[in-house]
Amino acid sequence: MSGESTTARRAELAERVKGIDGADSKNDLMSEIKKALAVQAPFGNPASIESVGKSYRAAADACAHEVQPRIRKVAQETLPDAWTGTTAVKAADVVAAADRAAQQMAEAFSKAGGELIRLADAVRSAQDTDRRGRPSLEEALSLLGGEDGFFDDMWEDDGEEDAKNRAKSLAQTGVADLHRAAVTADDAGREAARELNKYAAEARSGKVTAQGLTAADKLMLADTSTVDENDPAREQNEILTSNDLQRSSQYLNKMSAADRAEFERMLAESKSPEERAYLMKALAAGNGLDSVRGFRDKIHPHGDDEAWLAAHLTPVVTQGDSKDDEGLNDDGSNVNKDTAAFDGQAWAQGGDGQEGTCVASSTVTARAMVDPVYALGLTGGESGQENDPEAFRERLVDEQHRVHEEGDGGHEGWFGTGAPSGMDNDGKTEVVNKEISPHTGGAYELRETGSADARRDALPDIEKAVAEGKPVPIGVEGYKDGDRSGHAMMIVGQEGDMLQVYNPWGTTTWVSEDDFVNGRMQKASDNDLPDAYAVHVPK
Repeated sequence: MSGESTTARRAELAERVKGIDGADSKNDLMSEIKKALAVQAPFGNPASIESVGKSYRAAADACAHEVQPRIRKVAQETLPDAWTGTTAVKAADVVAAADRAAQQMAEAFSKAGGELIRLADAVRSAQDTDRRGRPSLEEALSLLGGEDGFFDDMWEDDGEEDAKNRAKSLAQTGVADLHRAAVTADDAGREAARELNKYAAEARSGKVTAQGLTAADKLMLADTSTVDENDPAREQNEILTSNDLQRSSQYLNKMSAADRAEFERMLAESKSPEERAYLMKALAAGNGLDSVRGFRDKIHPHGDDEAWLAAHLTPVVTQGDSKDDEGLNDDGSNVNKDTAAFDGQAWAQGGDGQEGTCVASSTVTARAMVDPVYALGLTGGESGQENDPEAFRERLVDEQHRVHEEGDGGHEGWFGTGAPSGMDNDGKTEVVNKEISPHTGGAYELRETGSADARRDALPDIEKAVAEGKPVPIGVEGYKDGDRSGHAMMIVGQEGDMLQVYNPWGTTTWVSEDDFVNGRMQKASDNDLPDAYAVHVPK
């Protein structure tokens, strides 16, 4: 078991708890005890983990008490005297971005430090609990002596029966401690991985490695959001994801001198930080310079209109109150759902959420989230200037049908001539790797998650992907009177222990990790679809 994950060890010990409880014979009991003892104890050095956590907290204090006050002094005293006019406005934007970056850095160091200290405490507790349980199992094994032969197993005297019962009681106590320790270590490890992956993804300006960009350029690109600076959901609506910042830098560094000079002119001539950010996002999505040039010509007339840019280029905008718990509808879904829409027309399968193109539709919307050139083609049409919800609906449904056929999706009726109807996992793997992977750089692989343990094990990879800006396709299902219902959705965000789910019925909502693991995904759909049976995660 040494190479297994903490979740696998947890699952193994859960089986040994059942095995020891259900062991009828001496030999069966001995076998279960030996299997339990073979499971590796929780590993890690709590003192080392704690030391790193404390150093992070010290860095957070330094940032909060030294760096941030200096930035604010520049904003309040030095900046007004040193700059005037338009330049002062731009400089003020940079200083404000620096202040937010410093605040985020302090929070990240503080929270990461706290997370590591909690992890150290959990590992220490798990190791103590495991050490307490092993002697009970070893004593139980010694009470049982050697294995019984075939005839010995057929009859036990009172002494042997009593020894077996005492051994079983000891073994039950010991294995319960081992299982409790494994659960503690697994839960703590996953929580730490989730939070540290998130903070790593939020070290955003450091992802911008493009040559020639100043520190101010990097700050502004990393800071730009679809909502204003006072919106509580600003950090959940940053235009450039961690992955975007990294990929756009890589593409920019590979350009010829002439192409790079042209792209830098586009950035310099942009009317707003938002326009610059979308140009970088278009580059990150793998679009060539000709495509980016055409995209720029279409959005530039609206470059200082933040609302126009967001409506046409960002299918999903997270609302500040989107995580509020407002209870459940009669169908088991969350009351608190937000509509993903362009000018009132939802980004929904078949345009109204009814057609059987859930895989294709969630894939189309996910691609539009990572590629603004593709998004503009759907919302703004060939000219990029349209504001017609009916025309958008027609283009959206046509694209959903194209992707449905690309994945060899099914059709209703005789000889498959009716309306689109479902797609299998092979087709889903094909379409997400054709439609999303080229624009994020991460090929997807299917992971079956038919049990709570499998879903728990997949969570760190899911959360790392979405924290970096890579949507994760998810399949949900349910059974009623022996009939199966299935549906495809997309995990598009993560915050704490919550996952943001886009449903191609045209909505987004938040579910908890616990909902995902324990079969309550109806909160993002309805009561017919509680279980997440498969996900596609980037390799």
